[in-house]
Amino acid sequence: MLSFAFPTPAAQTPLRVLCLGAHCDDIDIGCGGTLLKLLEERPSVEVTWVLFSGSPERVAEVRASAARFLKKAARSEVITHAFRDAFFPAQYAQIKEAFQQLQKSVQPDLIFTHERSDLHQDHRIVSELTWNAFRDHAVLEYEIPKYDGGLTTPNAYVRLDTRQAEEKVRLLMESYASQRQKPWFTPETFRALLRLRGIECAAEWAEGFHANKLCLG
Repeated sequence: MLSFAFPTPAAQTPLRVLCLGAHCDDIDIGCGGTLLKLLEERPSVEVTWVLFSGSPERVAEVRASAARFLKKAARSEVITHAFRDAFFPAQYAQIKEAFQQLQKSVQPDLIFTHERSDLHQDHRIVSELTWNAFRDHAVLEYEIPKYDGGLTTPNAYVRLDTRQAEEKVRLLMESYASQRQKPWFTPETFRALLRLRGIECAAEWAEGFHANKLCLG
């Protein structure tokens, strides 16, 4: 297990965070608690939140959710794309072009993206292209509970207090009315995963990540 410390950027510069999600609620589910914690503890954080697919209704939801999660950010930007949900492998070239444009415009200190062995094909494509575009960055791969299963034990954890964990759950349920009819999209689901990851890192609540490559020192 690796207890991860957020990277320290150069003095007098903000911490720049890039969040990448295939679908409207992925970032919120995968690292929402960590973002809340980070923005509480860091005086100057800039966040770029990138969504790769979503209908107009769901794009509106993600913008509202990002505004709630990122209200303490020094600066935030939400970038949305309209790639076809569940067809990312067939749109690989176009999505890669979007990553290349992102690489030119964003210089992040820390990146949150999907776990590379996620069983959802859209998630895997986003993770693969993250590593393709950002080769010398601190990357934490988050996890998404789903019908397909596939969750594995993380090797990096961010401990959360009860207030942060409950705030994450509350914001998820408030922000995504379109998802609330799904049987898995419940407060119990999100609390259960937060509690399990907390047990694994000797805390009450935590989010887990896969850190496939970290340079220390």
